Parts: sequence; C-alpha cells; structure tokens
Amino acid sequence: MSTPAFVQALYDSGIAVWMRDSLKAMPLIEATHVLAIATVFGTILIVDLRLLGVAGTGRPYSVVAREMLGKTWTAFVLAVITGALMVAPNAITYYGNTAFRLKLLALVLAGLNMVIFQLLTARTMPTWDTSAKTPTAARTAAIISLVLWTAIIFLGRWIGFTKGYDFSVPEDVQFEFPQ
Repeated sequence: MSTPAFVQALYDSGIAVWMRDSLKAMPLIEATHVLAIATVFGTILIVDLRLLGVAGTGRPYSVVAREMLGKTWTAFVLAVITGALMVAPNAITYYGNTAFRLKLLALVLAGLNMVIFQLLTARTMPTWDTSAKTPTAARTAAIISLVLWTAIIFLGRWIGFTKGYDFSVPEDVQFEFPQ
C-alpha cells in the first residue's frame, strides 16, 4: 500500500519529529488523551443514561445535557488534539492500521448519530424534557451512542497492540537461539 502525500507530510512534520525524539512527550500526551476520552465517555454516559430513563430521571433532560455537554466538547477537543499528536510520529503505521481506521469510522458514526439526534429528536424535546420516559428515537440514539463510544475506546486500546494485519516476519529476524 503506497503512502499518501499528506500522511508522509504528517510523519515528516516538525511536531512528529519532536514527538519521536522526546522521551517525555508521548507518555504525557497519551495520559492526557486517556483522561480526555474518559471525560468524554463519562459525560456522554450521564446524558445517555438520562435519555434511556435509567438515571437522573428526576431532572429535565435539558438541564442534564446543558451541564454535561460543555464538558464533553472541551474534553473532545483535547482528545482530538492529543490524538493527532500521538498519530503524527507514527502516521505511516497508523494509516495502514485496521483498528485505527475502524476507530475513525466509529467517531464519524458517533458524530452522525449526534447530528441526527439534534436535527430530529431534540427538536421535540419540550414535549418530553421532564418525562422519565423519552421517545423511542431518543432511547435509540442513546444506545447507538453508548455502543459507538464503547467501540471507540476498545479500538483505541486495540491500536496500541496492533500494526494492522501484516503478520509477515521481517527478513532480518534471527530465529536461532543459543544452546
């Protein structure tokens, strides 16, 4: 598979070189990324559980959403920035990594789920805002959200342990062991 120019440019960028050459950058960036993703998932979980009628049913959905989603967006922006910083030094490897591609697909689908919810279901919120039982469309969006964000976390961890599906053994590997 040939490497697209933008992937090569990202790999060769100054920030990628700095990330590769720094002993402290990657662990700090990765820890920040994990904390940001935990915050994203935690705040989305609270909103989705309210939509499902499992928790927080004594509070209007609009209040729960307003309190949580500002934190969600802040953490999401931080996760995107730190994620990009982690991808840059290994952009060529990430480009061919199946888990990475699936994670990006899950992120896009989570975004589409949110947009569809906002455009269609949230419009009717005044009619169900204080009700413990939300409309089927709201509950469906919450389930899809939870499945996708769980997949995003799973795939993010999978990336750290894979380099795609190329299991070929490099030619210079020695399999002779001392006796």
